[in-house]
Amino acid sequence: MQRILSLTRKCVQEYDMIAPGDRIAVGISGGKDSLLLLAALAELRRFYPVPYHLEAITVDMGLGADYSGIREFTHRFGIPYTVVPSELYQIIFEERKESNPCSLCAKMRRGMLHDAALERGCNKVALGHHWDDAVETFMMSQVFEGRISCFFPVTYLDRSGLTQIRPLLYVGESLIRGVARRLNFPVLESRCPADGNTKREEIKNLLREMNERYPGYRERIFGAMQRLPLPGWERKKTP
Repeated sequence: MQRILSLTRKCVQEYDMIAPGDRIAVGISGGKDSLLLLAALAELRRFYPVPYHLEAITVDMGLGADYSGIREFTHRFGIPYTVVPSELYQIIFEERKESNPCSLCAKMRRGMLHDAALERGCNKVALGHHWDDAVETFMMSQVFEGRISCFFPVTYLDRSGLTQIRPLLYVGESLIRGVARRLNFPVLESRCPADGNTKREEIKNLLREMNERYPGYRERIFGAMQRLPLPGWERKKTP
């Protein structure tokens, strides 16, 4: 966990993600990434030079998930936890029968998360995207859209007044997986019908093959995103 905290603090500082008095809503999907994000931000509070408040929020898909383990996990850190009920599964998979449901689902869940964050007086939303997510998104933009782009480490949303931050961008998925297993995080098994059958999974497999053929391939991609720098990836505080 010490390595996680070091990388998280480095990312937060280099992109100036947290200001004194921030009220940060952490989006909790129930997966290892979002739970690790919550734990890292909770532990970081103990020695970070500015005070901030955390809230944990889950947008329920409507699949009958049991969040009691996550509620206990959040209370362990003294963080308020809210589950927002929804009928997303019914709308996306049963009524609309979306052939490519991920984009619409993410958009709707994000909107509900933002509304819940504002209701709780938060000014920022923390998302659990990590290092591998950034590299995969960068590649997806090129392969499927013909663009050179990626989500931003910090994004101000002028329509809501919220700021999105991604403090785990320096943390790799393998490190997250190991810590989550070792510390016995209450990870929920995904019930999404589209899980494992997405364009992101295709790119993940492609990157795995390329990295085996050209060791360090993924690291060089991430480095290039910062050195260009990709729009929105300019570090505000140099290492």
